[in-house]
Amino acid sequence: MYESYRSLKIERRGAVLVVTLDNPPTNAADIGTHRELSTIFDDIARDDATKVVVVTGAGTRAFSAGGDIDVMLDQLTNTESLKLQFDEAQRMLRALLALEKPVIARINGHAIGFGATLALFCDISYAIETAKIADPHVGVGLVAGDGGALIWPLLIGYARAREYLLTGDAIKAAEAAMIGLITRAYATMDELDTATYAMAERLAGGASRAINGTKTAINLVLRGQVEGLIAAHSGLEFISEFSADHREAVMAFKDRRKPQFNGN
Repeated sequence: MYESYRSLKIERRGAVLVVTLDNPPTNAADIGTHRELSTIFDDIARDDATKVVVVTGAGTRAFSAGGDIDVMLDQLTNTESLKLQFDEAQRMLRALLALEKPVIARINGHAIGFGATLALFCDISYAIETAKIADPHVGVGLVAGDGGALIWPLLIGYARAREYLLTGDAIKAAEAAMIGLITRAYATMDELDTATYAMAERLAGGASRAINGTKTAINLVLRGQVEGLIAAHSGLEFISEFSADHREAVMAFKDRRKPQFNGN
C-alpha cells in the first residue's frame, strides 16, 4: 500500500504506523512531500492493520521547517504548480481530520509554517522542549492561509494567536505546552520517544471503536470549520503569492539578505 512513497518514510510498529517526513536537513515541504501528504491519510484510512499513526520528522533538527525555497522560487512564475500545491494542502487537512484513527505528532525539532500546521492539526502533539513552533507566513509576505489562522486561535485563543500570527514570532515547545498550543513537551529525546510510543501503544491496545468514535465526535466542529473556511483562507494566501512583498521575501532569502517590504 505504501510502496510508492518516497518523500515520506513509512514504518510499521505493530498496529502503530510511523510516518516520517524525510527531506533532510530540515524536512521542508518540497513538491514530493506535499503530494504524498495529500494522499497518505486516505491510504491509512483503508489500512485495517493500522490503529494509531505517529507523524514525525527525520533527524533531530526539525519536524518540518515549512516551505521549500526552491519551490517558492519556481512558483513565482509557475502558477499551475502553485495551484496544485494549494489543492494538495486542503486535501491533506480534510483527510487528516476525517481519519478516524488517532494521530500523534512527535515534534522532534522545529515545526515552522506548514510543518506547524500539520503538527497542530494532529490529535495529540508531543514535542522536545527546545523545538520552536511558528507560523511565519507574514515574514515571507504571505497570508497564513494553510490552516494556521484557523487552528492557532482555536487552541490558544484569539488574543494570543493574533500576536503570533501577525508577527510570525516563534514559541518554544515548553511554553507552547503551558498555553495549550501543543499537548506536552519533554526535556530529552528519550523522554519524548517514551511518551509518544507509550501513548501510541496504549491507544492501539484500547477499545478502537470507542476511541475512533470519540475522535470523530471531537473533530466534528473543527471539520465543519475547515470545510466552511479553508477554501477562503487558502484563497487569501493564493492572492498574496502574487504580491511584490512575497517576491521580495523570496529573492531576499535567496540572496541571504533581509527583505525590504513596501506593503504591496
